[in-house]
Amino acid sequence: MLGGSGIFVKISESSPSLIAFYRSLFALPFLYLWMKYEERDNTSKIHWTNRNLLFLFLGGLCFALDMAIWNWSLSFTSVANATLMANTAPVFVVLFGILLLGYKIKISFILTLILALIGVSLVVLPGKEGMVFGDTLGIVAAIFYAGYILSIKDLTNALRPAKTLFYVTVITTLCLLPISFVEAKDLRISASEFYLLLGYAFFSQTIAQGMITSGISKVSAHLSSLILLMQPVAAAFYGWFLLQEVLTSLQLLGGFIVLTAIYMATRK
Repeated sequence: MLGGSGIFVKISESSPSLIAFYRSLFALPFLYLWMKYEERDNTSKIHWTNRNLLFLFLGGLCFALDMAIWNWSLSFTSVANATLMANTAPVFVVLFGILLLGYKIKISFILTLILALIGVSLVVLPGKEGMVFGDTLGIVAAIFYAGYILSIKDLTNALRPAKTLFYVTVITTLCLLPISFVEAKDLRISASEFYLLLGYAFFSQTIAQGMITSGISKVSAHLSSLILLMQPVAAAFYGWFLLQEVLTSLQLLGGFIVLTAIYMATRK
């Protein structure tokens, strides 16, 4: 589902950071209702710890910077290159998990991750050549997305998924507000743009990120990040199905490799 996000961004008339801001802002009412429904049988209060607060603000900030920087990278490189760079996030999840959080990850998973990244490369590399600065921004965005995934995983150990995503999205919205204002100079949008971004918020931030948060709460962070490599494969499919973009045999092979790697990592 997250792979369809690019369709909304592609047809939106707003600036990249403003799109990200309204995605998180408009999702808050939907996430609040989900949070209230999820805790309908549980009225216990949250016992905030320093660790929870750290990962709450870290997760919100990382997600805001991930969306803003990745959208910005599209101005300096091709969509294909930006997508490839952004999908190096699982590498940073593994590195940060091992070095900072003491995760124990098997060598077999590392090899499976390399296989998946090769598949992703085949899916997106047929795009145009990019520029070093734009590609670098894509990698920086991937680093922040890795921080977001690790933060979400740690928070879901203490909070339910809906509450986790709601509070993190609040922080994300607050962080994106000044970035959007500096970039766009004006936060006003047209009525048609309002409905488009409302749909984007419901589809991508509420449903897609809601499912991702629920999934991360049940499996490891590094496995979650590998499974999310399905996103560029889905995006390529949507481009073919909805926008009449041509899929080459190399891209089809790459998609098959990604699916095989995900199966290898999750078959247990």
